Amino acid sequence: MPASRNVWNGTSKRFSIVHSAFFTTSGPTQVNLRLRSKLLSFNKKRVKLFVFRSICTTFALNMKEVTISDAALRQAAGEGMDAFVGCFVAAIKAAIGGELTAETLSELNSDQITLLAWDTLHQEVMDGGFVQLIHNGYGPFIFKNPFAKAVKLWGMRELSKLVYAAHTLYEKHHEQIERDCTDEEFMALFEQFPEFDDLDDEFVEREEEWTAAIAHYIDEHIERFATVM
Repeated sequence: MPASRNVWNGTSKRFSIVHSAFFTTSGPTQVNLRLRSKLLSFNKKRVKLFVFRSICTTFALNMKEVTISDAALRQAAGEGMDAFVGCFVAAIKAAIGGELTAETLSELNSDQITLLAWDTLHQEVMDGGFVQLIHNGYGPFIFKNPFAKAVKLWGMRELSKLVYAAHTLYEKHHEQIERDCTDEEFMALFEQFPEFDDLDDEFVEREEEWTAAIAHYIDEHIERFATVM
């Protein structure tokens, strides 16, 4: 992904400049040994934190502005939690041109990406379960990204556990489920992989509860999702 490659290259270059500024000599004068000792005591976590902050700064410069009108938000809130969540999903998708790609996702923050992942998970599982989600190619987006960890941080531990459980089955069966097939062969997948049934049932049973939790998190952190105009 070109965008990520540029970010890392830029960060590495900046780190090299900082490194050389501290650990080179100027003529016969050596770097103060006491300072050098302190610098050498930096552990890996501090180095990683420096690099992480550099990356975040670079990404922040490329963030898409997501806006929602106050009137639209009030109307959505009046219609219920599904409409409220959908209002933010629509605004984020509009900001990136409605297309989910590696490039457009790099223009969003972690909460915005997590919300789009929830929307994808919600639509696919409510329509055809995890088998449909995997067959339609959304497995990597949900299972190979830290979505389960993100929703746990949002306070949704049970949803996180469900996604981790589905991830285990995904790793076991995704190659077979992802194959091109006829409509009849697709319908037969549900009989071939009944392991997903309990997960599908739990999602459907708790969908309203989890949608409410998503709506609550957004309401408590609106600035992380959009600017209300």
